Amino acid sequence: MATIVTNRGRIGFVEQGSSDLTPIVFLHGVGSDKSVWRPQLDHFEPARRAVAFDYPGYGESYFAEDAKRDDYAAAIHAAMDSLAIDRAHVCGLSLGGVVAIAMHAAAPDRCASLIIADSFAAHPDGRAIYDRSIAASHDMRGLANARVGALLVSEDDAIRTDVIETMARIDPAAYRIGAEAVWLADQRARVAAIAVPTLILVGEQDAITPPALSEELHAAIPGSHLERIAGASHLANLDKPNEFNRAIDDFLFAADARV
Repeated sequence: MATIVTNRGRIGFVEQGSSDLTPIVFLHGVGSDKSVWRPQLDHFEPARRAVAFDYPGYGESYFAEDAKRDDYAAAIHAAMDSLAIDRAHVCGLSLGGVVAIAMHAAAPDRCASLIIADSFAAHPDGRAIYDRSIAASHDMRGLANARVGALLVSEDDAIRTDVIETMARIDPAAYRIGAEAVWLADQRARVAAIAVPTLILVGEQDAITPPALSEELHAAIPGSHLERIAGASHLANLDKPNEFNRAIDDFLFAADARV
Protein backbone atom coordinates (compact mmCIF):
# COMPACT_ATOMS: atom_id res chain seq x y z
CA MET A 1 0.00 0.00 0.00
CA ALA A 2 1.22 3.48 -0.81
CA THR A 3 0.14 7.06 -1.41
CA ILE A 4 0.46 9.33 -4.38
CA VAL A 5 0.35 13.13 -4.50
CA THR A 6 -2.26 14.43 -6.92
CA ASN A 7 -3.71 17.81 -7.80
CA ARG A 8 -6.54 16.88 -5.42
CA GLY A 9 -4.26 15.98 -2.50
CA ARG A 10 -2.75 12.74 -1.24
CA ILE A 11 -4.54 9.54 -2.27
CA GLY A 12 -3.95 6.08 -0.84
CA PHE A 13 -3.73 3.18 -3.27
CA VAL A 14 -2.54 -0.37 -3.71
CA GLU A 15 -1.42 -1.60 -7.10
CA GLN A 16 -0.64 -5.07 -8.40
CA GLY A 17 0.19 -6.47 -11.81
CA SER A 18 1.12 -5.00 -15.15
CA SER A 19 -0.02 -5.68 -18.69
CA ASP A 20 -0.82 -4.07 -22.01
CA LEU A 21 -4.46 -4.81 -21.29
CA THR A 22 -6.69 -2.01 -20.03
CA PRO A 23 -6.22 -1.63 -16.24
CA ILE A 24 -8.98 -2.26 -13.73
CA VAL A 25 -9.70 0.23 -10.93
CA PHE A 26 -11.50 -0.80 -7.74
CA LEU A 27 -13.62 1.53 -5.57
CA HIS A 28 -14.66 0.56 -2.03
CA GLY A 29 -17.83 1.03 -0.01
CA VAL A 30 -18.67 3.50 2.73
CA GLY A 31 -17.56 1.19 5.55
CA SER A 32 -14.36 -0.04 3.90
CA ASP A 33 -11.13 1.11 2.35
CA LYS A 34 -8.92 -0.12 -0.49
CA SER A 35 -7.93 -3.23 1.49
CA VAL A 36 -11.38 -4.79 0.89
CA TRP A 37 -10.25 -5.58 -2.67
CA ARG A 38 -7.36 -7.87 -1.72
CA PRO A 39 -8.99 -11.02 -3.19
CA GLN A 40 -9.57 -9.20 -6.48
CA LEU A 41 -6.10 -7.62 -6.68
CA ASP A 42 -4.48 -11.01 -6.08
CA HIS A 43 -6.70 -12.61 -8.71
CA PHE A 44 -6.19 -10.03 -11.47
CA GLU A 45 -2.47 -9.40 -10.86
CA PRO A 46 -1.25 -12.09 -13.30
CA ALA A 47 -3.41 -10.77 -16.14
CA ARG A 48 -3.57 -7.00 -15.90
CA ARG A 49 -2.75 -3.90 -13.88
CA ALA A 50 -5.16 -3.68 -10.94
CA VAL A 51 -5.41 -0.67 -8.63
CA ALA A 52 -7.61 0.00 -5.59
CA PHE A 53 -7.94 3.56 -4.26
CA ASP A 54 -9.02 5.24 -1.00
CA TYR A 55 -11.48 8.13 -1.16
CA PRO A 56 -10.61 11.45 0.51
CA GLY A 57 -10.74 10.92 4.28
CA TYR A 58 -10.43 7.14 4.02
CA GLY A 59 -7.39 4.93 4.56
CA GLU A 60 -4.28 6.83 3.62
CA SER A 61 -5.96 9.63 1.66
CA TYR A 62 -6.21 13.27 2.69
CA PHE A 63 -9.34 14.50 4.47
CA ALA A 64 -11.54 16.81 2.39
CA GLU A 65 -14.14 18.61 4.47
CA ASP A 66 -17.60 18.70 2.90
CA ALA A 67 -16.55 16.44 -0.01
CA LYS A 68 -19.38 15.22 -2.24
CA ARG A 69 -19.62 12.15 -4.43
CA ASP A 70 -18.42 14.18 -7.42
CA ASP A 71 -15.36 15.19 -5.39
CA TYR A 72 -14.64 11.50 -4.80
CA ALA A 73 -14.91 10.91 -8.53
CA ALA A 74 -12.57 13.82 -9.27
CA ALA A 75 -10.07 12.53 -6.70
CA ILE A 76 -10.00 9.09 -8.34
CA HIS A 77 -9.54 10.65 -11.76
CA ALA A 78 -6.67 12.73 -10.35
CA ALA A 79 -5.08 9.63 -8.86
CA MET A 80 -5.40 7.84 -12.19
CA ASP A 81 -3.66 10.80 -13.83
CA SER A 82 -0.79 10.58 -11.36
CA LEU A 83 -0.42 6.85 -12.10
CA ALA A 84 -0.60 7.48 -15.87
CA ILE A 85 -3.89 5.59 -16.23
CA ASP A 86 -5.81 7.33 -18.99
CA ARG A 87 -8.62 4.79 -19.24
CA ALA A 88 -9.74 1.87 -17.09
CA HIS A 89 -12.42 -0.66 -16.37
CA VAL A 90 -14.01 0.83 -13.24
CA CYS A 91 -15.38 -1.57 -10.62
CA GLY A 92 -17.19 -0.14 -7.62
CA LEU A 93 -19.15 -1.77 -4.80
CA SER A 94 -21.98 0.05 -2.98
CA LEU A 95 -20.60 3.61 -2.55
CA GLY A 96 -18.01 2.53 -5.11
CA GLY A 97 -20.77 1.90 -7.63
CA VAL A 98 -22.17 5.37 -6.92
CA VAL A 99 -18.71 6.88 -7.48
CA ALA A 100 -18.20 4.82 -10.65
CA ILE A 101 -21.42 6.28 -12.07
CA ALA A 102 -20.21 9.78 -11.13
CA MET A 103 -16.84 9.11 -12.80
CA HIS A 104 -18.60 8.08 -16.00
CA ALA A 105 -20.78 11.19 -15.89
CA ALA A 106 -17.69 13.40 -15.55
CA ALA A 107 -15.52 11.66 -18.16
CA PRO A 108 -17.20 8.80 -20.03
CA ASP A 109 -14.21 8.38 -22.35
CA ARG A 110 -12.06 7.37 -19.36
CA CYS A 111 -14.31 4.39 -18.54
CA ALA A 112 -13.59 1.39 -20.75
CA SER A 113 -16.44 -0.30 -18.91
CA LEU A 114 -18.33 -0.18 -15.63
CA ILE A 115 -18.74 -2.97 -13.08
CA ILE A 116 -21.37 -1.92 -10.54
CA ALA A 117 -21.66 -4.28 -7.58
CA ASP A 118 -24.32 -4.24 -4.84
CA SER A 119 -25.23 -0.65 -5.64
CA PHE A 120 -27.99 1.51 -7.13
CA ALA A 121 -28.94 4.74 -8.87
CA ALA A 122 -31.22 5.89 -6.03
CA HIS A 123 -32.04 3.96 -2.85
CA PRO A 124 -35.69 4.11 -1.76
CA ASP A 125 -34.67 3.80 1.90
CA GLY A 126 -31.56 5.95 1.55
CA ARG A 127 -32.64 8.73 3.91
CA ALA A 128 -33.47 6.29 6.71
CA ILE A 129 -30.20 4.40 6.26
CA TYR A 130 -28.31 7.69 6.24
CA ASP A 131 -30.02 8.88 9.42
CA ARG A 132 -29.22 5.60 11.21
CA SER A 133 -25.62 5.72 10.00
CA ILE A 134 -25.10 9.27 11.24
CA ALA A 135 -26.66 8.48 14.60
CA ALA A 136 -24.29 5.53 15.12
CA SER A 137 -21.13 7.08 13.64
CA HIS A 138 -19.79 8.31 17.02
CA ASP A 139 -18.79 4.69 17.74
CA MET A 140 -17.35 3.18 14.58
CA ARG A 141 -16.34 -0.08 16.25
CA GLY A 142 -19.81 -0.52 17.69
CA LEU A 143 -21.31 0.25 14.27
CA ALA A 144 -18.98 -2.27 12.63
CA ASN A 145 -19.92 -5.00 15.08
CA ALA A 146 -23.60 -4.26 14.57
CA ARG A 147 -23.36 -4.22 10.76
CA VAL A 148 -21.05 -7.15 10.00
CA GLY A 149 -23.89 -9.66 10.00
CA ALA A 150 -25.71 -7.72 7.28
CA LEU A 151 -22.55 -7.14 5.25
CA LEU A 152 -21.45 -10.76 5.08
CA VAL A 153 -22.88 -14.25 4.86
CA SER A 154 -19.43 -15.71 5.49
CA GLU A 155 -18.75 -17.00 8.99
CA ASP A 156 -14.98 -16.98 8.38
CA ASP A 157 -13.53 -15.34 11.49
CA ALA A 158 -10.59 -13.78 9.64
CA ILE A 159 -12.81 -12.14 7.03
CA ARG A 160 -15.29 -10.85 9.60
CA THR A 161 -12.48 -9.50 11.79
CA ASP A 162 -10.90 -7.69 8.82
CA VAL A 163 -14.24 -6.07 7.95
CA ILE A 164 -14.81 -4.97 11.55
CA GLU A 165 -11.28 -3.65 12.05
CA THR A 166 -11.30 -1.75 8.76
CA MET A 167 -14.60 -0.07 9.56
CA ALA A 168 -13.55 0.68 13.13
CA ARG A 169 -10.52 2.64 11.81
CA ILE A 170 -12.57 5.03 9.68
CA ASP A 171 -12.61 8.64 10.89
CA PRO A 172 -16.24 9.29 11.93
CA ALA A 173 -16.22 12.62 10.11
CA ALA A 174 -15.08 10.94 6.90
CA TYR A 175 -17.69 8.21 7.35
CA ARG A 176 -20.45 10.80 7.67
CA ILE A 177 -19.33 12.41 4.41
CA GLY A 178 -19.24 9.02 2.72
CA ALA A 179 -22.68 8.14 4.07
CA GLU A 180 -24.16 11.25 2.51
CA ALA A 181 -22.39 10.51 -0.78
CA VAL A 182 -23.91 7.07 -1.04
CA TRP A 183 -27.28 6.98 0.70
CA LEU A 184 -28.58 10.34 -0.53
CA ALA A 185 -27.49 9.76 -4.12
CA ASP A 186 -29.97 10.08 -6.95
CA GLN A 187 -28.15 9.42 -10.21
CA ARG A 188 -31.01 8.06 -12.29
CA ALA A 189 -30.41 10.61 -15.06
CA ARG A 190 -26.72 9.75 -15.11
CA VAL A 191 -27.42 6.03 -15.26
CA ALA A 192 -29.70 6.49 -18.26
CA ALA A 193 -26.79 8.09 -20.14
CA ILE A 194 -24.35 5.20 -19.62
CA ALA A 195 -23.27 3.84 -23.00
CA VAL A 196 -20.17 1.78 -22.11
CA PRO A 197 -20.26 -1.99 -21.50
CA THR A 198 -21.67 -2.50 -18.00
CA LEU A 199 -21.74 -5.49 -15.69
CA ILE A 200 -24.07 -5.39 -12.69
CA LEU A 201 -23.33 -7.80 -9.83
CA VAL A 202 -25.36 -8.39 -6.69
CA GLY A 203 -25.35 -10.86 -3.84
CA GLU A 204 -28.62 -12.76 -3.76
CA GLN A 205 -28.81 -12.29 0.03
CA ASP A 206 -27.96 -8.58 0.03
CA ALA A 207 -30.54 -6.88 2.25
CA ILE A 208 -28.73 -3.50 2.25
CA THR A 209 -28.86 -2.94 -1.51
CA PRO A 210 -31.32 -5.68 -2.52
CA PRO A 211 -31.25 -7.36 -5.94
CA ALA A 212 -34.29 -5.32 -7.00
CA LEU A 213 -32.08 -2.22 -7.09
CA SER A 214 -29.62 -3.97 -9.38
CA GLU A 215 -32.51 -5.04 -11.58
CA GLU A 216 -33.47 -1.36 -11.85
CA LEU A 217 -29.91 -0.51 -12.94
CA HIS A 218 -30.01 -3.32 -15.49
CA ALA A 219 -33.29 -2.04 -16.92
CA ALA A 220 -31.95 1.52 -17.12
CA ILE A 221 -28.59 0.76 -18.79
CA PRO A 222 -29.01 -0.51 -22.37
CA GLY A 223 -27.00 -3.63 -23.11
CA SER A 224 -25.95 -4.17 -19.49
CA HIS A 225 -25.53 -7.64 -18.04
CA LEU A 226 -26.87 -8.57 -14.60
CA GLU A 227 -25.49 -11.45 -12.59
CA ARG A 228 -26.71 -12.56 -9.18
CA ILE A 229 -24.19 -14.22 -6.90
CA ALA A 230 -25.68 -17.05 -4.87
CA GLY A 231 -24.64 -17.31 -1.23
CA ALA A 232 -23.43 -13.72 -1.05
CA SER A 233 -24.64 -10.64 0.81
CA HIS A 234 -23.58 -6.99 0.49
CA LEU A 235 -19.82 -7.58 0.36
CA ALA A 236 -20.22 -10.10 -2.42
CA ASN A 237 -16.53 -9.79 -3.37
CA LEU A 238 -15.59 -11.21 0.06
CA ASP A 239 -18.45 -13.67 0.51
CA LYS A 240 -17.91 -15.33 -2.86
CA PRO A 241 -14.62 -14.06 -4.30
CA ASN A 242 -14.24 -16.87 -6.85
CA GLU A 243 -17.69 -16.31 -8.31
CA PHE A 244 -17.27 -12.52 -8.20
CA ASN A 245 -13.90 -12.70 -9.97
CA ARG A 246 -15.11 -15.21 -12.54
CA ALA A 247 -18.01 -12.97 -13.53
CA ILE A 248 -15.61 -10.07 -14.04
CA ASP A 249 -13.17 -12.25 -15.98
CA ASP A 250 -15.88 -13.31 -18.41
CA PHE A 251 -17.10 -9.73 -18.79
CA LEU A 252 -13.61 -8.26 -19.33
CA PHE A 253 -12.76 -10.88 -21.93
CA ALA A 254 -15.62 -9.58 -24.05
CA ALA A 255 -14.98 -5.91 -23.17
CA ASP A 256 -11.28 -6.09 -24.06
CA ALA A 257 -12.18 -7.66 -27.42
CA ARG A 258 -14.11 -4.46 -28.26
CA VAL A 259 -11.13 -2.16 -27.54
